[in-house]
Amino acid sequence: MTDVRVGSGIACDGYRESREPSSLSAVTVESSQPAGETFRVGVDVEIDANPGTVFDYVADLPRSGEWSPECRGGDWVSGQPAAVGSVFRARNHRRPDVVAWAPVVRGEWTTECEIVESTRPSAFRWAMRDRAGRRQQSVWSFELRPGAAGGTVLTHAFWMGELTEGMRGILAELDDAGRRRFVAEWAEKLRDDMETSANRIRAAVERGGR
Repeated sequence: MTDVRVGSGIACDGYRESREPSSLSAVTVESSQPAGETFRVGVDVEIDANPGTVFDYVADLPRSGEWSPECRGGDWVSGQPAAVGSVFRARNHRRPDVVAWAPVVRGEWTTECEIVESTRPSAFRWAMRDRAGRRQQSVWSFELRPGAAGGTVLTHAFWMGELTEGMRGILAELDDAGRRRFVAEWAEKLRDDMETSANRIRAAVERGGR
């Protein structure tokens, strides 16, 4: 069974960045998260394979299309695959009915991320970049620890501190009530997507064996 946590104390904040906020940072939103933190979402799944094997799956970002509801895969555009500092360009697709009332990107688009931690077999994290190529406080991660009988507990987590370039643009188009509604519904959407990804990763790994 997948264990799902929203707003829990998952340690997905190993990446920190200090820089001046943009002129759009005046957009504010109320949430149940601590001050300076917009989202913190995580799911756990137990996988019948050792941590090293699971790590090799989740660090292979071009394979993301096999398990992600939105990412269709992509390519490494700089650096060595899965190495800290390397940049991955993802191809994404979002359906029209996803939080349908909100002004979010739909259809096809691309994003770039930078690997900020790659510690086999325990942790793999990447930070999303803005259009200028700067790392944002938007970090996705996989953490792995030994489970029962030689298996692995995989934690898939997402953390957003300061609002990202894209999130500021979305919230700028909404009133206060709309912002609160969007943050709540987006957290639910993130949780559902991450649970789907974790379960698909488990299925892929267990089909492939240890």
